[in-house]
Amino acid sequence: MTSLPTNVQITSKRPPLKLVKTNNLSRDDWLEVRKNGIGSSDAAAAVGLNPYQSQLELWLIKTGRDSGLPTIDPNDETSPMYWGTLLEPIVASHYTKRTGNRVRKINAVLQHPDTDKSWMLANIDREIVGVLDVQLLECKTAGEFGARLWRDGVPEYVQLQVQHQLAVTGKAAADVCVLICGQEIRIYRIYREEDLIARLIELERQFWHYVESDTPPPADGSDSAEVALRALYPHDTGSRIDLRHDVEMSATFSDLVNLRADIANRLEIESLLKQKIIESMGDASYASFETGSVSFKRCKDSLGVDVDKLLIDQPDIATRYPLVKQGSRRFLIST
Repeated sequence: MTSLPTNVQITSKRPPLKLVKTNNLSRDDWLEVRKNGIGSSDAAAAVGLNPYQSQLELWLIKTGRDSGLPTIDPNDETSPMYWGTLLEPIVASHYTKRTGNRVRKINAVLQHPDTDKSWMLANIDREIVGVLDVQLLECKTAGEFGARLWRDGVPEYVQLQVQHQLAVTGKAAADVCVLICGQEIRIYRIYREEDLIARLIELERQFWHYVESDTPPPADGSDSAEVALRALYPHDTGSRIDLRHDVEMSATFSDLVNLRADIANRLEIESLLKQKIIESMGDASYASFETGSVSFKRCKDSLGVDVDKLLIDQPDIATRYPLVKQGSRRFLIST
């Protein structure tokens, strides 16, 4: 392991406050505590740099409007959260085995000691003890999809999470230990960057102002923002709003119409190009080109249920086993 760079010093700031102990805290209570501030895992979303969560979705959670958001069952074995929690102690153990650094849990939600930053919270996976050049350990797991974000090192959203932790704790460095696809351990060192932390605090403060003023942040075009908007405005009233004199919104509408027309034209071109390749392939399964390759293979047959025939044979089955599908708002354009 490397020594602490000469331009990074152990800080002499006051230690963080222990907002609440988590030894006997239920998950629901822990989530409630987290609504009182921006945690380290919220940092990237709060500044608009989390690939999985938008500012708007995070705002819904912090303001208690998250009942309409999709829920994640922590006991769902298909959830990355489930495996991340289950494998965290294993990752920490392998970190110690690899580096020799001893670690211990901090059973508390930490709070920044400065009163003007009291909304900055942090949950630390492990504290590294008896080592001068690194003090914190962040444990991660990445599956087949998530591993792509680790190709060039620690993803930006994780770097921001760690810098947030260093800001709250006053520490100088942290190790990130990630288990890739369940079979490869990688360890990265992240040092405290004062300029980055200052900018991060400034942007987080702007987000927290959205929370305190009960003002939703703007949507960012992500799937997360789409989900958040539908949760924020799940029902329509049947009323009509006149935006003809709103220059900005009228321009936005025109841009959307033009963009959709352009997308439709490009999809037609895409279909034509694809069909040309299929014609050339004939019954071949693969084709190679100078810059890449394609496959055109038949999928395996699947078995389903012919619902129409089933209802003819057993017409009462629909009333015996009703399934109500809740309607959702549809976005349609008229010109």
